Amino acid sequence: MTAPAGVRETHTAVLWFMGDRVHKLKKPVALDFCDFTTVAARREACEREVALNARLSPEAYLGVETLLGPDGAIVDHLVLMRRMPAERSLASLVRAGAHVDDELRAVARRLTTFHSAALRGPHVTREGRVDALRRRWRGVLDGLHRHSGQLVDDDDVDSVTGLATRFLAGRAALFDERCDAGRIVDGHGDLLADDVFCLRMGPVLLDCLEFDDRLRYLDTLDDAAFLAMDLEHQSGPALGERFLELYAEFSGDRWPVALGHHYRAYRAATRSAVAAVRASQGGPGADEARDLLGLARRHLEAGQVRLILVGGLPGTGKTTVAVGLADRLGAVVVSTDPLRKELAGISPADSAAAGYGEGLYDDDHTAATYAAARERADVLLARGESVVLDASWTDAAERDRATDLARAAHAQLTCLECRAPREITEPRIRSRRGSASDATPLVAAVMSLDADPWPEAIVIDTAGPAGPAIERAVDEVHHPTTRSGWTVLGR
Repeated sequence: MTAPAGVRETHTAVLWFMGDRVHKLKKPVALDFCDFTTVAARREACEREVALNARLSPEAYLGVETLLGPDGAIVDHLVLMRRMPAERSLASLVRAGAHVDDELRAVARRLTTFHSAALRGPHVTREGRVDALRRRWRGVLDGLHRHSGQLVDDDDVDSVTGLATRFLAGRAALFDERCDAGRIVDGHGDLLADDVFCLRMGPVLLDCLEFDDRLRYLDTLDDAAFLAMDLEHQSGPALGERFLELYAEFSGDRWPVALGHHYRAYRAATRSAVAAVRASQGGPGADEARDLLGLARRHLEAGQVRLILVGGLPGTGKTTVAVGLADRLGAVVVSTDPLRKELAGISPADSAAAGYGEGLYDDDHTAATYAAARERADVLLARGESVVLDASWTDAAERDRATDLARAAHAQLTCLECRAPREITEPRIRSRRGSASDATPLVAAVMSLDADPWPEAIVIDTAGPAGPAIERAVDEVHHPTTRSGWTVLGR
């Protein structure tokens, strides 16, 4: 059955749907990002759109048409496209509640193949540096601030501004690594579920960003995250997460959890700003602008780079909590017990038992161990990894140094202190086998007397099973109930 004819209008084009073809006419408009006010400019834009989109879907882009007047003079130019079945768009399938895992797999494979052959080079790579990301965010945030308090919530705009700025401030090394790994390409730049069609022959990806090369030069993860964000906006987080899992599977790329959140937040904020402009001009979009900005905020909050101190006396289960917490957050654990022995050149399982403050546990060795832990954490934080520092943290001076580290790294600092009664901790210490810790019940008792108060720490009760203690730690990281989970903002 032939699809009915139709017309659709965007802010830059009019599209006529006729039979199995689409004819796309550029409007003679001048906007912030394009100037189509002359026939020559519209012809160039049409040719560029066809050439760029043919990289991904040559079967859909058939060429440029010339519109002639009655006298044979050139009136205008149009993009000629093959018409896609509307019911097979990824957005339509998602809205219909279809199971789309096979479709997502095919799209991830197609996008990965495209990225693997996409243009790279110094002029492309520099758009992946932190300064370029700041510039992009600045443009988006400026647009959001213009509508703050009217179309979008003041608090959301301020929160997104602060969180995005802080992430970029401490992550130059992360973006440099992505650049050095060849992850910055001439990509799609505007990958929405409405423009992805899932056909029997394979997915067709339409309508790449053509009006600004620099916005199309991006991290491959950024490209994939755009579609992940759109899927989440339409159907919830599961589909977005699934698409990124599949993209990682096919691309072989691995990225810090925070970076995936950051790029989804950027894309949600970008679409929010676009929707706000549309609404300010009298069209629909106010609700969408607010929803998307809320989505951006949630991803930025979830993607904060964190430094989490997990401390406590021997036998309180701090290492168990630290490892469980890191697993839940996708963070990296740095533990002082094995690190102390690594620095001494011995195996973590080898005993180095000594009296309190003696041997490997004297002041010099302890200071060197904490310094090495901070140094490792500093490198990881700069790369966008959240870090759980597992140590006793009984020395207030060492905690102050960790606070300084969090501030310098523009990371969120949370302090958790594991506590359990002595009748619980002593049997645990005595039953240890193959542990990196050499503490004895006597050492633990002396440590308790020598420990500096830690009033700012959130107390985690570890007397019972590990599961509930880890759940409480996860909850306190995200939603601290006391002033102890304070935020350290870098200046």
